[in-house]
Amino acid sequence: MAKLSVSLACAAYDRTWPLISGRVPIEGCNVNFVVLEPGEAFVRAYRSQDFDITELSASSHILTTARGDAPYIAVPAFVSRVFRHSSFYIRTDRGIRSASDLRGKTVGVTEYQMTAGLWARGLLSDDFGVRANEIRWRRGGLDAPGGAERTAIKLSADIDLQSIGDGKTLSGMLLDGDLDAIIAAHAPAPFLQGAANIGRLWPDFRAAEEDYFKRTGLFPIMHLIGIRRSLVERHPWLAPSVLKAFTRAKQIALEELEDVGVSRASLPWLPSDVARAKQIMGPDFWPYGYPANERAIDCMLRWSVEQGLSQRLVKPEELFAPGTLQDL
Repeated sequence: MAKLSVSLACAAYDRTWPLISGRVPIEGCNVNFVVLEPGEAFVRAYRSQDFDITELSASSHILTTARGDAPYIAVPAFVSRVFRHSSFYIRTDRGIRSASDLRGKTVGVTEYQMTAGLWARGLLSDDFGVRANEIRWRRGGLDAPGGAERTAIKLSADIDLQSIGDGKTLSGMLLDGDLDAIIAAHAPAPFLQGAANIGRLWPDFRAAEEDYFKRTGLFPIMHLIGIRRSLVERHPWLAPSVLKAFTRAKQIALEELEDVGVSRASLPWLPSDVARAKQIMGPDFWPYGYPANERAIDCMLRWSVEQGLSQRLVKPEELFAPGTLQDL
């Protein structure tokens, strides 16, 4: 039987490189890989569906699934995960000493629907009792003007979200005092430049994030892998094959992190960092599959409704392709 030819777009992470390099095949497929930064992959996925298999924003996938117009269905291969205590940048002259002090404040985001924001707002609501409708949200470019939601959103009426306007940036507004805080996936320029009165909400964010994991067991999911729905409908074997390949690639990456003879990352204390992660999070500290991530997925589904993004609570079996909710 002839192999299925598919295109695949994702970033070149250590956990995807065995796939990109051809070391790990996707069974039954000839794959044309396109290495893209996630931001571009997301825009192309929702604007024109350029690829058969693609890295997706978890939050946008939940939103479009709830709306009924998701062009892709996912497999639980979570290629990007990031704790988000490090994503809060504040004016240090506004009396913000705790996350609870953000209640009633004006906070900037590059996209309201971004998964970093979903998790950050979930952290605020679940740990500090600050709900999304208790903050004034302002959307725009971080260090350069522009920026928009990658797919259209229609928020519930109680959410105050406004665009900051042409020519403005979130960094500039934080520097000028027009914002009290920013939630951003990347550090804003004024923070990197050491500007006065700008700092992190959690200066020791690693300690806060380790404590968060110990208390909740949650390692925030940012991105997953989507497959064009029409392909999955025609080829039901495809989704399990894709999940199997991404899982094997991730296993290779974790195994190679522990190869002290050939350092796989430019970190001076890599063996110590790996040992610390395993001590806190267990041997598979980057789990794929639905069973190992059920609680994190349930939180995201709930938060999407609570934060005004989804108008209904999506079920996990709506997010993921048949045959991928169980471990292979």
